[in-house]
Amino acid sequence: MARSTKEASVYLQSNSAMAALMPALARLSSLQKACKASLPSMFETCEILQFESGQLVMSAPNAALAARLKQLLPRLQDRLQKDGWQVNSIRIKVQVGKIAAPPPVPKRVLELPSTAVTSFAELSTALEDTPRNQALKDAIDAMVRRRTART
Repeated sequence: MARSTKEASVYLQSNSAMAALMPALARLSSLQKACKASLPSMFETCEILQFESGQLVMSAPNAALAARLKQLLPRLQDRLQKDGWQVNSIRIKVQVGKIAAPPPVPKRVLELPSTAVTSFAELSTALEDTPRNQALKDAIDAMVRRRTART
């Protein structure tokens, strides 16, 4: 555990009023993990607010996500029941707050073998010098320069 997490749990366990919250916090945390495992992409910005008497209350940051999540509730409820959670109903509350930006998609770099770069260079020299081909030749030459500069 991280230092701040240890300090928080030590504090909660030392105070009798707060120690009573520990089982509920652990239960909500494990339920949050189970929901995230069931709907990983949808559940990034959602949170578990309450779970009492078989009724699960979740938050969504906006109405659009809440509507999409509502369509997946039967699947989520079935998955949670298979995992041992006694979920009889699920409610969604829209709570506008901080919306986490989606993680950036890693930029895919196409690696060309040296033979391919050589072939493009040969293509550029083989093309006729006409106004129609000039833009293509310039683009191929620029790509060949970039690829040869990397190696």
